[in-house]
Amino acid sequence: MISIRGQLAIRTINGRNGAFNVGRLASSIGEFSIKNAELEQYAEGKYDGDFVLERIYPTSYVASGRMVIEIRAQLAGMSISSVDHLSLEDAKQLAPQEQDPLDEDDRTARATRARTSSAAAMPKDEAPAKDGSVATVGETGDEALFSTLWPLGVVVKLDSTVERLMLRQQSNRLNELGYRFEPLSQDWHLTAA
Repeated sequence: MISIRGQLAIRTINGRNGAFNVGRLASSIGEFSIKNAELEQYAEGKYDGDFVLERIYPTSYVASGRMVIEIRAQLAGMSISSVDHLSLEDAKQLAPQEQDPLDEDDRTARATRARTSSAAAMPKDEAPAKDGSVATVGETGDEALFSTLWPLGVVVKLDSTVERLMLRQQSNRLNELGYRFEPLSQDWHLTAA
């Protein structure tokens, strides 16, 4: 792992699965595509700070009839010092033809399930969810969505290690409930009604 100072530009793109966020980290050692799940919590903008990179690797995908090859970095953590609006030039660097990371996650999950299809059958009280996870039948509403975070307090810190779809759903629901994401502290705060 390495820690670097840089600027993370985050853009929100509307795709077939709804809105999703992608980022581009500019640093002294290069520019990297960032598609960590925790970006789902952030608003479109530019974030200056210190970033801990867990892994740097090449990857490719096909989007809108073109093949994209990029250098991606996996963030292990970040400390944001300032936030600014995303300029038109910055937005152009994050093309609207980006592949939704959910599609990448889904393709990986399908491949994993295919390799482990000979595993033992699921218990009767569990059923596969759309995202490939297992949800207990009967769990509904906010309590099921937020699990151990329920009941929600005035400040909520989401677990960025949960699946991207879950993090996206939690972020959307917190917005609906009147919470606002604070990028400097990286948690959600209930706004006064």
